[in-house]
Amino acid sequence: MVDVARQQGFTALLAAATKADLASALSAQTAQLTVFAPTDAAFNQLATKLGFTDANAMVAALPAAALKSILNYHVLPSIKTSAALAGTTAQSTAYSFDNNPAALKLDTSNGVKITDGALTTANVTTADVAAGNGVIHVIDKVLIPPGVLNIVQLAKVNPNLSSLATAVGSANLATALSGTGPFTVFAPTNAAFAAAPAGLSAAQLATVLKYHVVNGQVLASGIPFGAPVSTLAQQAITIKKTASGGAAITDTTGTPANIVATDVRASNGVVHVIDKVLIPAL
Repeated sequence: MVDVARQQGFTALLAAATKADLASALSAQTAQLTVFAPTDAAFNQLATKLGFTDANAMVAALPAAALKSILNYHVLPSIKTSAALAGTTAQSTAYSFDNNPAALKLDTSNGVKITDGALTTANVTTADVAAGNGVIHVIDKVLIPPGVLNIVQLAKVNPNLSSLATAVGSANLATALSGTGPFTVFAPTNAAFAAAPAGLSAAQLATVLKYHVVNGQVLASGIPFGAPVSTLAQQAITIKKTASGGAAITDTTGTPANIVATDVRASNGVVHVIDKVLIPAL
């Protein structure tokens, strides 16, 4: 696997594997592996989103343990050709999270699209590159596993949450939300921010953002429906079940925010995606 990756020019992938001490495991002739291999361009794209100059700087800065988790999330512990992947909706990886193999979500209706733990999608651009101990599928994005990046980093890597990432930086909350936590963040989409009131002062923006943050990790299974939930803005929100079986958050306005995705796991908490910016008393 390593020899083929070297021949194919996967420089960043090999640098990460070397630092993570995975080169031997990926080279083992007794192994039967499938590797989703991000291109150097994909590694550089992730590096830029996380604030590094390039992939080399990112690999140098990230801890070996984090790189190992990220790379293992690209490995299936058996050989899966594109034909074998066809028709499947999930594949368990070599990365373990919460004592279980973390799974990738697959859509094989038109090629192979992979959704990761950050709710972002990678495409297989070249399939079935044969290796002595398995098969490589080239992908155009680095897959983000659950529980590795912090909340701010998750917002930065998800194109649909870029407005939130920008707002957090503008309100000088990035350091706090990158801290140990744990936190629960109700993360408005870019479309939600586009529809939100404009012209807020820096102090008001900070209050609005804190209104989306709860101390402690509250997974979807633990949401206290109907009860007031305190936020970092020192104001409460209420989460109620909807008639359709979903969940919505009540703020100070008459328009609820629907929870559209749950349990996006960060290293310092959890993110639930919502379709409206929550408005506190300002």
